Amino acid sequence: MSIEQINPPTLRRIDQLVEAGLIPASAQAELAGVVERYALALTPALAALINTSDPQDPIARQFVPQADELTTTPDENADPIGDFRFTPVKGIVHRYPDRVLLKPVHVCPVYCRFCFRREMVGPGGDSLTDTEMDAAIGYVQDHPEIFEVILTGGDPLMLAPRRLRDLIDRLSSIPHLQAIRIHTRVPIADPARINVELLNALESPVALWVSVHCNHVQELGPEQRAALTRLSKAGIPLLSQTVLLREVNNSVSALTDLFRALFSLRVKPYHLHHPDLAPGTKNFRLSIEEGQQLVAALWKSLPGPARPVYVLDIPGGFGKTPLSPSAIEPAGNSQYWVRGLDGKAMLYPPLTQ
Repeated sequence: MSIEQINPPTLRRIDQLVEAGLIPASAQAELAGVVERYALALTPALAALINTSDPQDPIARQFVPQADELTTTPDENADPIGDFRFTPVKGIVHRYPDRVLLKPVHVCPVYCRFCFRREMVGPGGDSLTDTEMDAAIGYVQDHPEIFEVILTGGDPLMLAPRRLRDLIDRLSSIPHLQAIRIHTRVPIADPARINVELLNALESPVALWVSVHCNHVQELGPEQRAALTRLSKAGIPLLSQTVLLREVNNSVSALTDLFRALFSLRVKPYHLHHPDLAPGTKNFRLSIEEGQQLVAALWKSLPGPARPVYVLDIPGGFGKTPLSPSAIEPAGNSQYWVRGLDGKAMLYPPLTQ
């Protein structure tokens, strides 16, 4: 038995997708240009969860290239949420007064076909040098208004545990910093990486949260569930972030199954993102109205703590805003129409007799 049979490689080439039965051989030439422009990576852990006999498989839809990715619409942008506009030093995005993003690496275990940073991440990406990391941490030290640092990228859990440990130690030593949040796909895409060494690296004297990107319940196989359990047992509070994607999870049943599963694994559903205007991602997007209708129906099937907030990153870097439909409308005379989960509107406060 070969080493690759024991430890199958991450799929990074079109011919590997053909061999895995994920695309027909006839599609190789058509997709070559897509892979040349946008990075391709699909880990064995996620590839093993794909049903190759299902043309609508929700995992394949997220990671297998499509020819339409080379079609860019006029409203799409290489920097759809305005990272560049709010980058005072390399690796830092300071969009909100009390928190910053810190992007130490630009590689990921997998590359989502809808990624809002797809023009910036990939093999050979521009990760921070030691000098640039010093400058980024120095920026946090010099700004006492910063309450929280969010490690993102790329995927910060792609750092070697020793480097991750050093980064967390340096951030934790900043007196005014009170929280670190890590945005990651690793527990889903490469769950074996969540080992004792990495868990030790995540120990922090300040509050440390891990926000896990997961879009469909099919991504939660036995290995992924075990990885999330290891994080939880280590005392790390877990959040989730999900992107609302056409032909992946744009149904009440798909979202209900996902958020119930996450909640049962001690992962708090946090954000349901309306997809960003990244280049070549039109076919993943649905209208805000469709999203609001889904969310209104979804609330009926989920307990309160399992409900994420439906949000949009306003193009241009103006921050996130909630998109959930309003349950209240003015009725005049200091009264309001308040709509319940059954869709019925009641007057509040009720008329006195």
